[in-house]
Amino acid sequence: MNSCRVMKEAQSVLIHIFLLIVALTCLFPLFWMLRSALMSRATIFTDKSLIPSELIFSNFHTAWTEGNFGVYFLNSVIYTTSVVAGIVIVSSLAAFAFSRLQFPGKNFFFYMFVAAMMIPLPGSFVPLTVLMNQLRLGNTRIGYILCMINVGLSLSILLLKTFFDKMPSDLEDVARIDGCTKLGIWRHVALPLASPAIAVVVIFNSLNVWNEYILAQLLLNDKSLMPLQRGLMEFQGAHSVDYHLLMAGLTIAAAPIIIIYLFMQKHIIKGLSSGAVVC
Repeated sequence: MNSCRVMKEAQSVLIHIFLLIVALTCLFPLFWMLRSALMSRATIFTDKSLIPSELIFSNFHTAWTEGNFGVYFLNSVIYTTSVVAGIVIVSSLAAFAFSRLQFPGKNFFFYMFVAAMMIPLPGSFVPLTVLMNQLRLGNTRIGYILCMINVGLSLSILLLKTFFDKMPSDLEDVARIDGCTKLGIWRHVALPLASPAIAVVVIFNSLNVWNEYILAQLLLNDKSLMPLQRGLMEFQGAHSVDYHLLMAGLTIAAAPIIIIYLFMQKHIIKGLSSGAVVC
């Protein structure tokens, strides 16, 4: 018994050591980025210590002002908020219809959305760009927002439909007796119950929109419309030697989404374990 217990404890220690090494491997690039962002141009390649002797916080202000990061950051906030709101509204309505309503071609249209998930995202960017240009929505905020809503719909519909399928039908009957229409059932019954799945949709799509670069590269040419990741590449081209400012810009770009993920990670676990995905 004692030898078996020792083996289990040793196995547990080895697993935790392995997981700690993996975590440090993932966190070290972020630490090195922040470290480099707090150094000067003269010391970034000469100071080999983990913590610099002199911390220069003004690098963030310089990157924010000289690199036009204020405009890029605001654009990313506008795009992320608009796209995520549009995806939640459209995907929840579509998922509710696919799950609770009966209409001709329901399964066909649903499987078309599922099949769209098998198309690599970059493969859809060129047709979307051509379509937006033909509609004269190229190089506009609304065109980029519509394209990004389209990109996130398929997975969001699948997640929410799976959740709505498990919603008890008795709740619908009670709502109908109280005078709710189908839209009222969606608003007052389905959405509150699906809040864990909606949280997953919000987080996943926020990550996708905030970090998106390829479509912005194809669709947006005006610097005043560029999101943060697109503006970061412009900043890199203009300040290719100022690595401390470049690292400060990368830190500004990464910080908001890291903070959101840390605060919302429990909702991801709750949403995925509440039946939001098909296992």
